[in-house]
Amino acid sequence: MHLPHTLLAKLILSVLIGGVIGIEREIRSKSAGFRTIILICLGATLFTIFSKVLGFPNNMDRISSNIVTGIGFLGAGVIFRSNNRVNGITTAASIWLSAALGMGIGCDYYTISIEGCALVMAVLAIFSFMDRFLDRINQVREYKITYPYEESMEHKYEDVINEFKLTIRSRSNEKIGNIITGSWVVTGSEQEHHRFIEVVLHDPAVTEFSY
Repeated sequence: MHLPHTLLAKLILSVLIGGVIGIEREIRSKSAGFRTIILICLGATLFTIFSKVLGFPNNMDRISSNIVTGIGFLGAGVIFRSNNRVNGITTAASIWLSAALGMGIGCDYYTISIEGCALVMAVLAIFSFMDRFLDRINQVREYKITYPYEESMEHKYEDVINEFKLTIRSRSNEKIGNIITGSWVVTGSEQEHHRFIEVVLHDPAVTEFSY
């Protein structure tokens, strides 16, 4: 049995749109890349088409309405926490939007799906420069400093942090024998972080420094 031209066009368009978004994710070495995004967009298109056929005439949304739920599970799988930051949210959002574009293709909204793909690419490619700029002016870092206990040094490193106009989000200290290990989660500009790191690296009292 031959596939109708309109259905074939939908499948090809979903592969192209998924591929465009997938290439951008692949270039950036994200967990959901070229093939994954294509399959998600193509799957959403097929489920939408099947929903229209199997649910005709009164229940056409019974399959397509669950696509969002299924995509939610896929998106959650690429989100993880590392170094006081939540990573993978942009990729999860790309998966979610790829499915939405696939559903649009399945519902014959070709123009809006293509325009939506163009907007997604604009956000991913162009706005990434703004994201890097924001990261430079507001970085979150965790510092662990180990040094011999002396009463005069108890607040030394916090004073240095404050001197460089860095903001302390959380702090903790651990004392074992005569050794103190202080931990700080700190926010501030990239430049001020580098200045603080240089000071600690050249401090002869520091025995261990993690940053």
